Amino acid sequence: MAVLLVQEKQKNTDSSYSTPVQIATPSVVNIYTQVNQQKGLNDIGVAKHSINLGSGVIVTKDGFILTNYHVIQNAQSIVVALHDDRRIEAQLIGSDPSTDLAVLKIPQLNLPSIKMGDNDKVSVGDRILAIGNPFGIGQTVTAGIISAKGRNSIGLNTYENFLQTDAAINPGNSGGALVNLKGELIGISSAIYSSSGGSQGIGFATPADDALEVMNDIIKHGEVIRGYLGMEAQKITPLLADNLSLPSKHGLLVNDITKESPAEKAGIEVGDIILEINNTPSEDPFQIRRFIASLKPGTHISLVGIRGLQSYQTDIMLEKQPTMQRINY
Repeated sequence: MAVLLVQEKQKNTDSSYSTPVQIATPSVVNIYTQVNQQKGLNDIGVAKHSINLGSGVIVTKDGFILTNYHVIQNAQSIVVALHDDRRIEAQLIGSDPSTDLAVLKIPQLNLPSIKMGDNDKVSVGDRILAIGNPFGIGQTVTAGIISAKGRNSIGLNTYENFLQTDAAINPGNSGGALVNLKGELIGISSAIYSSSGGSQGIGFATPADDALEVMNDIIKHGEVIRGYLGMEAQKITPLLADNLSLPSKHGLLVNDITKESPAEKAGIEVGDIILEINNTPSEDPFQIRRFIASLKPGTHISLVGIRGLQSYQTDIMLEKQPTMQRINY
């Protein structure tokens, strides 16, 4: 009987998420933004104000908050509602549309900052919680699992490395926290895949490690500093290789080069096949895009390619990615 009672007690503990919820929820905030909306030519007046609702996560005790760029985009003022019902006007430190992230600052000390998790230890199948402010009804917790990792071709952002989850994420959750069962931050809820506008079990979050790198760059530089090569390329498939009579069924086919870019200066041409970058096979254009962006300007990379039937190797020094640059690498 004693053993059964102990087992039953353990079962009840394991079935509750109350401990990670108590740890994490004080660090998740609601965000209210006031924006100007232009009326049509036939409307009376020129603008009106509306309130957008979203979420954010307190990352440091002195008031730095991570949220999504689309939550605060075009905002005239930003108000953060804390877990203890205080409402404080926030300053926008900077944003990064390429990852849909933004950093806010509120003038407070000793805030309940979130504990950071280790994304290297996140596995598909892990149980997780999503915390945010869906539809503006107030802080809400939903549960699910990590459905997939490394989603990089959803088409939402320039740079993607999403965690996918089936935890219910709805409008208003954007910028909120995805946490593990220790109450540690593993992601910033960013988007849902939906035909109805509500949760259908496919949600996406930016990994916490990636978000923290973006935040640190924004705090230090006012923007994210990324390496820039200046080319676009697509994955070579056997079908593409056969249709174009390419000399290789693997690698990346260059289809655009930006003028005066590092790629052009190095002699890369449209139609070249890129086989390796820094001794690593080039197979996934999305991974290569993120890899180049992760390097700092001034970094040298080694590139192996094919032009016609002739192979070549070249050394390229990356430059600073121009603002709002269309080319992905």
